Amino acid sequence: MGHHHPFLFSLFLLLFSTATADDGATILKLANSITPLPSGWSTKSSTTFCSWHGINCDSSKSRVTSISLSKLSLSGTLPPEISTLSELQSLSVQGNQLSGDLPSLANLTNLQYIFLDSNNFTSIPPGFFQGLTGLQTLSIGNNVNLSPWKLPTDLAQCTSLTTLTANDCQLFGSIPDVFGSLPSLQNLRLSYNNLTGVLPPSFANSGIQNLWVNNQQIGLSGSIEVIGSITQLSQVWLHVNQFTGPIPDLTECKSIFDLQLRDNQLTGIVPASLVSLPNLVNVSLSNNKFQGPVPQFPPSVITVKNEGINKYCAGPGAPCDALVMTLLEIAGGFGYPSTLSDKWDGNDACGWPLVTCDAGKKNVVTVNLAKQQFTGSISPSFAKLSSLKSSVKLITKPGNPFLRTDVDTSSGGTTNGTSSGGTTSGGSSAGSTKIPGGMIAGIIVAVVIFIVVLSFILYKYKKRHPKSGKELKQDGGKAFFKNEVAGGGNGYNKVPIALHGQSSDGDNSKNIFEGGNVAVPIEFLRQVTDNFHEINIIGRGGFGVVYRGELHDGTKIAVKRMESTVMINKGTLHLHGSSGSQLHWMWQEESSICTV
Repeated sequence: MGHHHPFLFSLFLLLFSTATADDGATILKLANSITPLPSGWSTKSSTTFCSWHGINCDSSKSRVTSISLSKLSLSGTLPPEISTLSELQSLSVQGNQLSGDLPSLANLTNLQYIFLDSNNFTSIPPGFFQGLTGLQTLSIGNNVNLSPWKLPTDLAQCTSLTTLTANDCQLFGSIPDVFGSLPSLQNLRLSYNNLTGVLPPSFANSGIQNLWVNNQQIGLSGSIEVIGSITQLSQVWLHVNQFTGPIPDLTECKSIFDLQLRDNQLTGIVPASLVSLPNLVNVSLSNNKFQGPVPQFPPSVITVKNEGINKYCAGPGAPCDALVMTLLEIAGGFGYPSTLSDKWDGNDACGWPLVTCDAGKKNVVTVNLAKQQFTGSISPSFAKLSSLKSSVKLITKPGNPFLRTDVDTSSGGTTNGTSSGGTTSGGSSAGSTKIPGGMIAGIIVAVVIFIVVLSFILYKYKKRHPKSGKELKQDGGKAFFKNEVAGGGNGYNKVPIALHGQSSDGDNSKNIFEGGNVAVPIEFLRQVTDNFHEINIIGRGGFGVVYRGELHDGTKIAVKRMESTVMINKGTLHLHGSSGSQLHWMWQEESSICTV
C-alpha cells in the first residue's frame, strides 16, 4: 500500500489548495462589492487576503474565520459567495450603509456571531436560519428597508442561541412558539415591528432575562400570564401593545428590576407580588384599565409612572369601598374582562351600570351580567352580596353541556342525571321524571287560546252590559288585569300555569293565569327584557316602545311599554301564543296600569 501514499498526499494538497483558493476568491468578490475599499485591500489579487484589515484566518493562514468591517461607512452589497466560507465563525458588518439581499448563511455550523444591524439590507433569503447550530448571537435590528418578513420556525435549529436582536426591521406576524428548543436564550429584543398575536406559551420556564417586545405597530394581544413563569427575567418591556387581562403573580420573578407595562389594555388589581419585587427599580403602569387601590411602591423603586387612564377606585393610600372590592372579586372570577372595566369608574359600586342598588344606595340588589360572553368562573364572592334580589336563569344547554350530568372521569363519558342525592338544575330530585318540552308548550298554547277566547267573550258581554267594568291595578309589585262580570264575582274556573317555573314553591316571581286574573310581576318583565335594554327594542308606535324578551324555555315574547297619556284610552288585551309563536305583554309603568 506504500506506493499509494504519494497519490493520497497529492490529492490532499489539491483539495486544500482548492479550499484556500475558494476563500481567497470569496474575499476578492467582497472587495469588489463594497466601497470605499478598506485599508490594505485589493480588487485585483487576494494572495495576501489573510493580512487584510478586518480579515482573520486560521493557523494555516488559508481559511477565513472572521470578517469584521463594522462602522466603516461602507456601501455596496455582500456577495452570495460568503455562504461558502465554511470555517467562518464571526461576521460583523454593522453600522454601515450596505444594501441589497443578504447572502444565505444556512448550514454554516461554525458560525457563532452575526452582526448585520444598522444597514440598508432589503431582503432575507428563505432558510436563513437553517442549520445554524453553533449560532450564539444574531443582531439584525435597525434595517428599516427590509421587505416584511416573519421569524421562521427554522429558528428552533439555532439551539445555541443566547441573543436575538431584531428590533425595527420589518418583522410582522406572530412570534413562533419555538422557545422550548432554545434553552440558552437570554436576550430577546423584537421592539418596533409589526408583530401581532399572543406571547408564545413556550416562553414559560425559558431562561430569557431581557424581553423587549414593546412598540408594535398594531400590537401584540392576549394575556401576559406566561410572564409569571419566566423566572430569570430581569428587564421586561411590554409597553405600547394591546395586552389584556391582569398582571400575573410575579412571586417567582425576583430578578425583575425594570417592568414597563404602560399603554396596554391591562385590567384588574395590581398584585402585591409586583409591589414587593425585591430588585424592582423602574415600573410603568400608565394608560391601562387597572382597578382597585392605587399600588404603593417602596422608596427603593426610583421611577414609578402611573398616570394617565386607569380605573383605580381610590387615591394613593386610600382604601376602596368594601362593596367595590366585592364586585372586583366577582370580576376577577371572569379574568377582569375589559368590558367590566370600561363600565367602571370611581369608588361607588352603585355607579356601575351592571348593578342596581337599593333606594339608599347602600346595598346591591341586582347584578346583571347576561349576554356578556364571559369566560372563567362564578366567584364565591357573590355570597357577600347579602341583599341580592336577582333571580337566576339557568340555561343548561348548549351553554353549559355538563350540567345535569355525571362526568365519568375514569372513562371520559357522561351519564344522564345527577349523582346520588343530587338535584337537577330545575330543582327536582335525581331520578324524577322530566316533563317533555312539547307538553309544556302545548299547555301554554291551550291556556293562551283559552284566555284569548275568554277575552273576546268578555268584550262582547261588556258591549251588551255597560255596567260591567274593567279594573286595572298594580299591587305588591305585580301587574294585574282583572275582568269582572256583574254577578260573576270570582266564580270562574281556575287554570293556573307557571311561566317561570324554575322558582321554588311560594316564590312570588311566578306568573299565574288564574280565573280571569292575570298576574305578571314587573320584575319579571324587567328580567326577560334585560331591564328594557335598548338593544331589545324592536319597534315604536303610538302606544309606546316594544321590547323583545325570552322566557327560560326559549319562548320569544314582546313587551310593549305604554305611554301613560295614551294608555287609558288605547290599552287593550294582547296575549298571543302558539307553538313556535310569540307571547306579547303590554304594560305601562308610570300610571300603574298594565295590560297582559
